[in-house]
Amino acid sequence: MIRAATSSDVAEIRAMIRELAAYERAAEQARASEEQLHDALFGEHPAASVLIAQDENTSETVGYALWFPRFSTWTGTRGMHLEDLYVRPHARGAGHGKALLAALAAICRRKGYERFEWWVLAWNEPTIEFYRSLGVELLDEWTVCRLSGEPLTHLAAEAPAVVNQLSAS
Repeated sequence: MIRAATSSDVAEIRAMIRELAAYERAAEQARASEEQLHDALFGEHPAASVLIAQDENTSETVGYALWFPRFSTWTGTRGMHLEDLYVRPHARGAGHGKALLAALAAICRRKGYERFEWWVLAWNEPTIEFYRSLGVELLDEWTVCRLSGEPLTHLAAEAPAVVNQLSAS
């Protein structure tokens, strides 16, 4: 069963985020608190949405998908960015991941989104093969760029004064 997350799911979502981070060999990077997640998902201005996968026999939460809208200047339309897709190891192979992706694809179609995009780690061959089986196009010519920590702070310090005035409002 796939359903929209509720505020009572935040602790379980945080637990699965940490499980995903451990699987992706980056456990120390999963620092979001329950309070931060609650605000981001259910606060006054939600930043993202979550779907929950539950086992139909036990009602156990076995996975989640966290997504948010994005915009393409090329198509002039919104799209969907899938930030996290996770199914707990004991529940893999039962169709939960495909059901989450199908539900997200249906949301895309209903909202008129032209693109549904996400990243996958290059070493994660089982997941890449799963995505390929669904007809996912892998965009090898693109490289993800990230600016964080001290380099982000350093570059921000070089912003023109007008930008600092705009961001204050």
